[in-house]
Amino acid sequence: MLHTQRSYGGSCVAPHHLAASAGRDVLKQGGNAVEAMVAAAAAIAVVYPHMNALGGDGFWLIHEPGKAPIAIDASGPAAGLANSDFYPGETSIPERGPKAALTMAGTISGWQEALKVAANWGDSLPLSTLLSDAIRHADEGVAVTQSQETLTAKHLARLSESPGFNDALLIDGQVPREGQRLRQPRLATTLKRLASAGLDDFYRGELAASMARDLEALGSPLRLDDFHAYQAQQVTPLNVRLQDATLYNLPAPTQGMASLMILGIYERIKAAEPNGFDHLHGLIEATKRAFLLRDRYVTDPRRVPVPLQQLLSEERISEEAAEINATQALPWPHEPAPGDTIWMGTVDSEGRSVSFIQSIYWEFGSGVVLPESGVLWQNRGISFSLNKDDLRGLAPGRKPFHTLNPALATFNDGRTMVYGTMGGEGQPQTQAAVFSRYALHGMPLQQAVTAPRWLLGRTWGESSTNLKLEDRFDDHLVAALATAGHDVEVITEAFSDTMGHAGGIVRHPDGLIESAHDPRSNGGAASV
Repeated sequence: MLHTQRSYGGSCVAPHHLAASAGRDVLKQGGNAVEAMVAAAAAIAVVYPHMNALGGDGFWLIHEPGKAPIAIDASGPAAGLANSDFYPGETSIPERGPKAALTMAGTISGWQEALKVAANWGDSLPLSTLLSDAIRHADEGVAVTQSQETLTAKHLARLSESPGFNDALLIDGQVPREGQRLRQPRLATTLKRLASAGLDDFYRGELAASMARDLEALGSPLRLDDFHAYQAQQVTPLNVRLQDATLYNLPAPTQGMASLMILGIYERIKAAEPNGFDHLHGLIEATKRAFLLRDRYVTDPRRVPVPLQQLLSEERISEEAAEINATQALPWPHEPAPGDTIWMGTVDSEGRSVSFIQSIYWEFGSGVVLPESGVLWQNRGISFSLNKDDLRGLAPGRKPFHTLNPALATFNDGRTMVYGTMGGEGQPQTQAAVFSRYALHGMPLQQAVTAPRWLLGRTWGESSTNLKLEDRFDDHLVAALATAGHDVEVITEAFSDTMGHAGGIVRHPDGLIESAHDPRSNGGAASV
């Protein structure tokens, strides 16, 4: 059985052990939590290319003891040329290929903005140090993971049609096998360029010019003006107050509101014990209430119909909780949102904490790997509707809806917790499972992550919208959920990727740091 890791010098949790090690090593060199996260983010963009890349988006929550958390929106808007006229004859945006690469990549600007925040904390480590592990892994190669092999094989027919994919992410024209060495020399060169020229080169330097040329030549609507115009932004995080803690998450265009609402509702109908019918049924029904509101209101920040913080008021959450039937499931389905992502957390010796998420949307994103830079580009923009009048309609400069949402909690007793997961529609659900088990029901942190999980809806390209359970749940609980009207499917895995790759770090007032990672991933909790 995995045990919660404990230390005092800092910790980095990531879904790939090499990313966790990269962050830990920066902490060992005296780096702060943000610098450690940049190192981990760069490393995981190399070692987990099916989940994230430099050509994707990111979101940050940064907390310094005694101060309000800072949120960073590093998501990119639609290109200036991205409108319905760019997709003649189409009823929806193509899911792969250059036309799916229609939004700016924000993640590098997010690293830059986070490092500006951390610059106030003292001496800074150079970019060459922060990016060194990522550069080495791209140059020398990494061992392909089982999930990369599986997902490459699953989607090869479509991905192989995307320019650059086969050259960059196949080995000798074949699906890379688990354990094979995958080298990414062009990506190594790009990372070296960022280390020497600075992160802004991605948007306003030679690297930007190179990527813009390649994107235009391949058929994407992105142009150099889109690169020049982009800048990640600090935004005000949403919050919800529980009895013993305040929870924080990202505002629109993310589904952070839903993650907060689920736990706000659940505290009002809290079960006596974890992992039984009342716990699962309560969280699942709270998820339904939150998702209905999410899909009604969350879109580009400039087009949100009502202030999302209003939906998190005590009165509104109590109203939603009152609608839940304690013994009967609300009829479902609902159109879910897929997504493939990584979540990572860091805490340094000064108690500064980071909750961070980075994504290219679907596995391997658009599948487009740019010829000069080796950058894999996201397909986040496919969540737009081609009807610009829809809530999530496509128009130049608009931001698409994001499943991404990193979470952070500050407790009344002085603890700070960063937690999160990948998994599209499953992100708010897994966050609720982990937080409720640990904070509301007193489970040890690692057990809260390891315990069997569920997913309402689909993720990882699944088409079904039912309630999926890992097969470690008790048969009597499964039967009780079915009797209550849940459309239950027990999947034949004890630890399934379908349930996301979760993690968490808790810092106690005396400096003790507790860390947990997900056995469902290739990850680790690397401590100092």
